[in-house]
Amino acid sequence: MSATSAKPDNLFARFLGLEQQARKAATTEQLAFAMVNDGQALFGFRHAALLIAGKVRALTGISVVEAHAPFVAFVERAAGALHKQNRLDESHNVDPAQLDEQTRLDMHSLSAPHAYWLALKNRSGETFGGLWLAREQPFNDAEHALLNQLADAYAHAWLALHPRKPWRLRWPRKKLLAVAAALCLLLLIPVRQSVLAPAEVVPLGGRVVAAPLDGVIAEFLVKPNQQVAAGDMLVRFDATSLKAQADVAERTLDVAEAELKANSQRAFADAESSARLDLLAARVEQKRAERDYAQQLLARSEVRAERAGIAVFADVERLTGKPVQTGERLMQIADPNQAELRIELPVGDAIALEPGAEVALFLDSDPLHRHTARLERAAYEAQSTAAGQLAYRLDATFVEAPPRIGLRGTAKLFGDRAPLAYYLLRRPLAAARQSLGL
Repeated sequence: MSATSAKPDNLFARFLGLEQQARKAATTEQLAFAMVNDGQALFGFRHAALLIAGKVRALTGISVVEAHAPFVAFVERAAGALHKQNRLDESHNVDPAQLDEQTRLDMHSLSAPHAYWLALKNRSGETFGGLWLAREQPFNDAEHALLNQLADAYAHAWLALHPRKPWRLRWPRKKLLAVAAALCLLLLIPVRQSVLAPAEVVPLGGRVVAAPLDGVIAEFLVKPNQQVAAGDMLVRFDATSLKAQADVAERTLDVAEAELKANSQRAFADAESSARLDLLAARVEQKRAERDYAQQLLARSEVRAERAGIAVFADVERLTGKPVQTGERLMQIADPNQAELRIELPVGDAIALEPGAEVALFLDSDPLHRHTARLERAAYEAQSTAAGQLAYRLDATFVEAPPRIGLRGTAKLFGDRAPLAYYLLRRPLAAARQSLGL
């Protein structure tokens, strides 16, 4: 039943009810539902669609709008056609002839033969949305007047709940295109590639002190970063068994020499003793060699510094009493004025770096002070770090005086220039290739 077929008092009551229902809405969702459903009994439309900033927000009889539904796409396309014709700002009967062929076909199959566009405007007269009303009969002049009056009430209620303009209206199409073009140009600006990696200040050309024998460390005579001179005692091994071996070897040698001397004296009268002299002499040489080796091992139980410098190692308590094998690293003797930077660059962050590339070090103990270095070497093969992460080892030399050996921090490595888009999207693109297998 249309509005003109109802009695005047009935018509006026229903119209006031629509306005009252709109003004009672507590949220934009409740208001949108009322706008597309409550007027159906008065105006007899088959369906209505509420569009805000060109997007469908509510449909008759539908609680949740599916953005990609055919009818939603049709209504949004029809509103776009009205916008191109500059007819979106006025309420009027929609002429299907003014729509494109595909929109006309969709209107015939998805909507009703006659449609009315009801514009919603703000206080400045700018259109922020509208209602698409469709039914089998055309809307007459009396219904136009009622609908336009109702549109004012709907617009007032909507702006009371949602006073800010949608961003699509706050940003005109030309401005959006200008911003998009500016962003595209901005993404083409060349910037220097850079990457962050953990780094540590390590000795340059230091002398490694390794375990000279298999044994147990009895005592460390130096502390970490202690200054030592050439010949200073560094480490003492447990020499109990070595002393016993040296004493046994010494006594065994004395016995062999005594036996050789006794046989030498009897050799003038005893042919058998004379024949054993060569064997006994060889045994004496064997025991002497064993004695010398035992004494050498005993002498190695005390490790001394071969050069002056500082003792670089982690912890005394962790190494004291620990059994070690020959060649196992104990510490390093280094010149405190000679240091380099060791960087562990994770495989996922690796970029193209050339020798001589700039490196900036920010120490954990002094993050506001920058230390400049130059890349010297970069490993071709990644290795597992102490944290269990695959990383490339890089070595860099300091341009000025190096920091104290052992300090750690974060190194920023600078590569070649590349577009800003590549700089920002390099990691996401790499992750996408790994996940999608492209």
